[in-house]
Amino acid sequence: MADHGYERYTALKTAKERTEEPVADLLAGWDGHMAFAEENPALYRLMFAPRPGSHSTARKQVFDLLVAELVRCAAVGALKVDPHIAAELILSANVGLALNQIATPSLFDDPTVSHLMRDAVFARVLGRSSAADERDGLRSVALRLRAQLDLNGTEALEPVETALLVRWLDRIAAPGRDDTT
Repeated sequence: MADHGYERYTALKTAKERTEEPVADLLAGWDGHMAFAEENPALYRLMFAPRPGSHSTARKQVFDLLVAELVRCAAVGALKVDPHIAAELILSANVGLALNQIATPSLFDDPTVSHLMRDAVFARVLGRSSAADERDGLRSVALRLRAQLDLNGTEALEPVETALLVRWLDRIAAPGRDDTT
């Protein structure tokens, strides 16, 4: 039943038309996720309640859709962290809030909380970089170039050269990497 819910959810997400503004699409995606939870509370609980050891490919598809949106954000220079890490943060916050609103609506009844949570998480992963991030400028450029390669590829390099470049970019963009050494 949960996999059926994931299929429905994935179909809704993939049918949604993308705009030329990946950040706006990401904001709308958060709201769409919350709306799905509100409209399908029992199904949503089945889909997203923690199940240790679950290896649902349908749930992974939901995660992969979010990563794909975040790669689009990275490609325009709007992502400050690795797309997979950003997806973990965003999905955890989105799911956690939705489950709390379903489970205890009397405690989570303020409609502004969703956007406050969204804005707090997105402020950490999206937007202009802070002074601390500026010191890690090479990391940001590596994230952006990697995203551009993922989206557009390149014919300027042979496949083995592209693979090596991707490996180097991943190493440069790795969390905790210090560019001064």
